[in-house]
Amino acid sequence: MSYVLGIDLGTSAVKVSAVNQEGVIVAQQSFDYPLNQPHPGYSEQNPEDWVSGTTVAIVNLILKDHLKPEDIEGISYSGQMHGLVLLDENHQILRPAILWNDTRAAKQRHEITDVLGDRFETITKNQPLEGFTLPKLLWVKENEPEIYKQIATVLLPKDYVRFRMTGKLAIDYSDATGTVMLDVNEGTWSKEILNALNIDIDLCPPLINSTDFVGNITSSYASFSGLSTSTKVFGGAADNAAGAIGAGIVDDKQVMVSIGTSGVVLKTEPKTSNYRGVLQFEDHGITDQYYSMGVTLAAGYSLGWFKRTFLPDHSFDELTSLAAERPIGANGLIFTPYIVGERAPYADADIRGSFIGVDGVQTQGDFIRSVLEGITYSFKDILQIYQNNHRTFSQVVSIGGGAKSSFWLQLQADIFNAPVTSLVNEQGPGLGAAMIAAMGLGWYSDWKTCVAKFVQYGKIYQPQPEHVAQYEQFYAVYHQVYEATASLSHQLLQLRRRNS
Repeated sequence: MSYVLGIDLGTSAVKVSAVNQEGVIVAQQSFDYPLNQPHPGYSEQNPEDWVSGTTVAIVNLILKDHLKPEDIEGISYSGQMHGLVLLDENHQILRPAILWNDTRAAKQRHEITDVLGDRFETITKNQPLEGFTLPKLLWVKENEPEIYKQIATVLLPKDYVRFRMTGKLAIDYSDATGTVMLDVNEGTWSKEILNALNIDIDLCPPLINSTDFVGNITSSYASFSGLSTSTKVFGGAADNAAGAIGAGIVDDKQVMVSIGTSGVVLKTEPKTSNYRGVLQFEDHGITDQYYSMGVTLAAGYSLGWFKRTFLPDHSFDELTSLAAERPIGANGLIFTPYIVGERAPYADADIRGSFIGVDGVQTQGDFIRSVLEGITYSFKDILQIYQNNHRTFSQVVSIGGGAKSSFWLQLQADIFNAPVTSLVNEQGPGLGAAMIAAMGLGWYSDWKTCVAKFVQYGKIYQPQPEHVAQYEQFYAVYHQVYEATASLSHQLLQLRRRNS
């Protein structure tokens, strides 16, 4: 029996899935690692924790799940995006990695805009948001100059793990786009951007496609992981690109909605698309394909925050059951999920969330329902951008936390006014990583054949016209809350910072 391993390197844990040629996941192992937040707005990890966690998971697949190393033909990756990993000339780590959800680089974001203006969006098709890699690199340059002088190579999280397994330095195009140092039109590192910001282009490693063969497992990594040196390693992809592949989003007829800590709405796009940075534009994990995505920073995080703060003894199933008992619109209560700032369609790190319409008759269930509805309204904000730009789609594929509840799936169909389906075998980015390895090995002739083997769709939830009409009225109010509260949120945050 032959297998591929899909390594899903997340923010809180790594999960490694072993998949056979029929697309069946035969075994999985995971390992958690810590997140360090030394100051407000900071988010860091030790890259060695990723390597150790990945290795432990692989060792357990071999020892506990009895996978034979010689049967593992290929490995590929899905990785948390935008994280800044810095290596010196000896390939040693210079500082903890600065992660995607780190917001310290707001000043550098504005510096990039001041220097490059509209040219930046023309070259990258994105805005230089604080969460992206380039502003983080400038932050290190300005705040840790002694470390910056030692930098020889810039990598992203999964690329460091792949380097440790193969000894080869590279970044695949889907993750390179998210650094906002890539000229998307030319498919090369942007000399114009890097020269304008006085960054040496030699810090950027070679570019590869997601399915490109990088190398075999090295003998040193084989010696402590148990893998065979005959195992082939392929480039891998950014987690959203890999998640889209794992959800079967390989053409423009579907949209993916992913509810994790953050939330993502993603759609494949022609290269000519340009949303002027309101939506992110990225290379797909499929060569010569592209996708756009809008991000809600606190999707599942909002529900988790509410549970942790107000109903810690309730399960998530109990929360959705309470919400299902309440009417559409939560008795006139609207929640905006901006509790850690927002990215799309409002690139505003200082906006904060609101409950609007609090009334003495409302219950716990109303508050829970308003949180679920508010998260889903935030996705509708992004879907509206597609519709306003005549980017049509026939179905929404929902993955993550929102796909585990039939109530929430129906709520999505009604708010989006579109059919919504979930996945029977949802494994998201990890499955996508395994599919990349399978395609790299040549197991399948094309992506549609691969999707047919790996991806299984579940029940389709159809929008209910009466509910759609009601939600449209509440959404029209929700859509006004950002503009109405932004100034107040900014003032409150300034006071909080001043008095902390």
